[in-house]
Amino acid sequence: MSEHETFIKTPRQLITVVVLSLVVPILIIMLLVSYVGAAKRTGAGSDALTPESIEARIRPVAGFSLKAAGGPVVLRAAEEVYKAQCGACHEVGAAGAPKLGDIAAWAPRIKTGYEALLNSALKGKGAMSAQSGGEYSDGEIARAVVYMANKSGANFAEPKAPEAPAEAK
Repeated sequence: MSEHETFIKTPRQLITVVVLSLVVPILIIMLLVSYVGAAKRTGAGSDALTPESIEARIRPVAGFSLKAAGGPVVLRAAEEVYKAQCGACHEVGAAGAPKLGDIAAWAPRIKTGYEALLNSALKGKGAMSAQSGGEYSDGEIARAVVYMANKSGANFAEPKAPEAPAEAK
């Protein structure tokens, strides 16, 4: 076969090539459409738009609780706050968090002092997000910091409960 000869030599080959050039792209497009269309869709008859499922999706963002401004301040136990707020990372050492009771890992942090530890907990440090302004008060977070530090080699005094605000007359 010379350099300038064509692959199509008969009219039958020409018809075959023309038909395939039309049919093959159409088949590919149909397969792609069926692949994309096979995904599960939510619509009529699904439970994605029921009031319960909508509420479940927005609850983490829209939820709030109203707390009374006056009255005596009752702080939750430091161990309870630790288990609920801090334990998820400090029990297993997730994201570089020092494990509770690991004296070697806590020693450099304890040397910085209670105020530095509390500041890191309230404002966040490294992978740890800020704990201030959440479900627990700053006083409860402070007590949890002292609990963790004392279980890990420190000897910090437990912070006192904040005074109840004076009522306006």
